[in-house]
Amino acid sequence: MDDELADADSEAGEADPSAYTTDVRTLDPRVRWLWVGRALVVALILGAIATAGALAALPQWPWIGPAVFVLVATLGVGHALLLYRSWSYEVREDSMLLDRGVITRVRTVVPYVRVQHIDTSRGPIERAVGLSSLVVYTAGSRGADVTIPGLRPREATDLQTRLKALAIESEGEDAV
Repeated sequence: MDDELADADSEAGEADPSAYTTDVRTLDPRVRWLWVGRALVVALILGAIATAGALAALPQWPWIGPAVFVLVATLGVGHALLLYRSWSYEVREDSMLLDRGVITRVRTVVPYVRVQHIDTSRGPIERAVGLSSLVVYTAGSRGADVTIPGLRPREATDLQTRLKALAIESEGEDAV
């Protein structure tokens, strides 16, 4: 299905909003490992700090540092895996819908008429694992942007083109 959409985009030069279905999409599975890696780095740093503090202040309890590492790593890895499972987005006829969150579930609806501009970004770690993020900036002041992490670069570019076309198409409509 994605290949058909990509072929349609490349032949036409721009995304045709009617060529896309409104199915719910999830993130690329590689983003799990990016988030797990970040959780392990945080756990390692906090474990090292706890070890140094325990050895200096509580030498009779040398196990505190490794215990902090195990606790933080377990919580961080669990959170990363649950976060991946909770993330989805849907490109609908009049708006984009994003669902995410582990403890607090957040559902964001972005009407295309409110879209200001759309960026793709790829930090060094994202580039290393072959991922990209899409940032949609909207009219408004508080939380006026939404980010979809963990997309393949081609998928992010195609989605950017598609959302641009949908935003242009909706220009004369009211936001609410």
